[in-house]
Amino acid sequence: MKYLLSRMCVVLGVLTLFATPSAFAFDFSTWDGLLKKYVAPKTINGVYLNAVDYKKLGKDPAYIKLVKDLEKVSLSDLKTQKEKLTFWINVYNVMAAKMVLDNYPLKSIKDAGSLFTAVWKKEVGVVAGKTRTLNEIEHEILRKMGDPRIHAAIVCASVSCPDLRGEAYTVEKLDSQLDDQLTLFLANSKKGLHIDKKGYLYMSSIFKWFKEDFDAKGGVRNYLAPYAPEGAMSSLKDTKLTVYYLDYDWELNDL
Repeated sequence: MKYLLSRMCVVLGVLTLFATPSAFAFDFSTWDGLLKKYVAPKTINGVYLNAVDYKKLGKDPAYIKLVKDLEKVSLSDLKTQKEKLTFWINVYNVMAAKMVLDNYPLKSIKDAGSLFTAVWKKEVGVVAGKTRTLNEIEHEILRKMGDPRIHAAIVCASVSCPDLRGEAYTVEKLDSQLDDQLTLFLANSKKGLHIDKKGYLYMSSIFKWFKEDFDAKGGVRNYLAPYAPEGAMSSLKDTKLTVYYLDYDWELNDL
């Protein structure tokens, strides 16, 4: 009996080993620590948001090592859809910060582009042995995974973007993190969702630019309703109300 129990413990131990996050393609704990260290609340142009201390982030050896480590990561280790989604959301945010830092100081991430090449199509860094652009990561990888919540998680380093989360995304918590991000974004009336005193409905231009992603899941209004602040659900579902889009502030989310 003792022998049988011992064998069972060994088998369970092996199964547990392969099921743990350590088998994941990349450990973003370094990124998690950097976010906790350099992301803090701030109000810019009247908008309350999470800002980034880019100046200090760029000098941190841990950040420099993180960027180097991403160059040699193996994508073949990403086995599940959730692992891929987690990885590329984190990578987008790391690379958006890198784009800023490679061109720092600047007033807007868009200033890192040129007359002939928009910043999104400019080479930003090497991931898994290939030179990437923010455009590729967002449009050719993340959007094709079919989860509209990514638009509340990937951050283009601007005031009107959803807030950069103060922690890295993880496979274990991804769904709750994405739900929370979308909820927080809509709760920010200056850049997410706003209903004025006249009952007019305003929302982020993000929901206009990426309308087709939400249409594939039942439409922008229906999709957002469960995440909207109390009292806004009925307005979202009232198709008689015209949607207006908030002006997008591209100023850098610099601390």
